[in-house]
Amino acid sequence: MDRGETQSGENTDQLMTLSDVAGYLQIKERTIYLWAQQDKIPSFKLGNTWRFKREDIDLWIEERKRETPRTRAKDIDESS
Repeated sequence: MDRGETQSGENTDQLMTLSDVAGYLQIKERTIYLWAQQDKIPSFKLGNTWRFKREDIDLWIEERKRETPRTRAKDIDESS
């Protein structure tokens, strides 16, 4: 297994374009662009172009999942 690869052979060092990240997250490119400018998503500029490291995006997603408040099903049933 090479550096930057998972056990499944996936390349975690892969650089992604703004369009790649928008497709990966299934949201508009404009949103990704704004988040990058506002430092809300891990990114960097390569020349005049935003770039994103796949591994950083995956870690960022996991952080968002942990920060998302969860409501128990029982709480939902009682509010109906």
